[in-house]
Amino acid sequence: MVTHAAHDVRREDAIGAPPTRPTRVPAARYYSTEFARLEEKRMWPRVWQVACTVDHVAEPGDYFEYRCGPISVLVVRDGGGELRAFQNVCRHRGNSLCQGAGSDLQELRCGYHGWTWDLAGALKRVPNRKGFGELHMSDFPLLPVRVDVWERLVFVNLDRDAMPLAEYLEAVPSDIAWCRLSDFRCYATMTVEVDANWKTIADGYSETYHIQTLHPELHRCMDDVFAPQRIWGHAGKSEQFYGVPSPHLREPLSDEDVWDAYVTTQGALMGVEEGTPFPGCADDMTVPDVIAARTREFAESRGVDLGWADTEQLMTLHQYNVFPNMTLLTNADHLTVMTSHPGADPERGELVMYLWTRMAPGSPRTTPMDVRMTAAEAHPGLVLTQDISVLAGLQRGLSQPGFTHLTLSNEERRVINLHRNLERYLDLPESDRMTGGEPGDAP
Repeated sequence: MVTHAAHDVRREDAIGAPPTRPTRVPAARYYSTEFARLEEKRMWPRVWQVACTVDHVAEPGDYFEYRCGPISVLVVRDGGGELRAFQNVCRHRGNSLCQGAGSDLQELRCGYHGWTWDLAGALKRVPNRKGFGELHMSDFPLLPVRVDVWERLVFVNLDRDAMPLAEYLEAVPSDIAWCRLSDFRCYATMTVEVDANWKTIADGYSETYHIQTLHPELHRCMDDVFAPQRIWGHAGKSEQFYGVPSPHLREPLSDEDVWDAYVTTQGALMGVEEGTPFPGCADDMTVPDVIAARTREFAESRGVDLGWADTEQLMTLHQYNVFPNMTLLTNADHLTVMTSHPGADPERGELVMYLWTRMAPGSPRTTPMDVRMTAAEAHPGLVLTQDISVLAGLQRGLSQPGFTHLTLSNEERRVINLHRNLERYLDLPESDRMTGGEPGDAP
């Protein structure tokens, strides 16, 4: 009995209102040194960006260094428990004060000449101070960085006059409030070094158009057609329902086929190993209902009650993009956060994956394990490995002399929105802006 198609027809498809012509984006934005310098000067110091999680800096004396291109920000928990962030630079000669992450920090002492600050950023000691003449300690605090927290994610912004984080996130917090994200705990971060621009990385998590080609297994258990999208401004989202075959597929799939594809791509989410046979459906159940029930059972084995979550909440993936570089994917029992950062040159970057699990109430906190690897070494599951595998080839193609513009569909409107925001922050002249896309590109 084929029962997987019993779910509701989605509100709208992923394309929305088609434009009169494609959107054209200059390809040089992905490899130009001059464009990367514009981003470094006009965009990165003015946007909210994820630095770490509260579990990285949970106790007094905990610290975490966040790097994004040339930017280095030190996030610390001071002795009174307050979360603070500073530009990671000594006010004497510019040496970096800390690297990496750690705990039990009592003060911030430059390892070059010994200038020392307390964890609130006040200068306390200057060796051989008389050699400077009249030097007022209060004139040389550490350079503060704005810091705020949303759902256990620590954000920083170097612009002291930037809008509040809650305003920057727009409708995202209210839209996903039902999911109880604060119950998740980050157990690991994975930083993957990639031969691709940070935007090349981010684009891969901003559209579903590639699923039918790059992810054939996922295509057999996910609706990539009726996957409505919304654009708010800095942020956008897409919804994708799992446990059903793509409407693009012409050949019919059995319930067993859909189950097998879901187990292959998402089986860990319900604690089921690849090759586990389909358990069958009761007369009043669909394949998504069966998967949702197994997911609840798996959560219960971890001490987590998902009785509040219905099939729709367990089987719909909500994918949020927040400019410039964050993607958050979640359903009732899954959370992954991804960011992308510029590398040593415009054609290199980093993908950072924050991996989470929903925990039982009162579970002890643990400090996430942070690992770094190359793209060849990274195997974070079938689908994400497929995504990573194409990035270097994408970047090479973007740099070919005959390829002057990306040609984008309205199905890729979250990619378009990234460039729309870039144009606003970089204040590009009209001659360097996107063309086409009207009228269906309006939010």
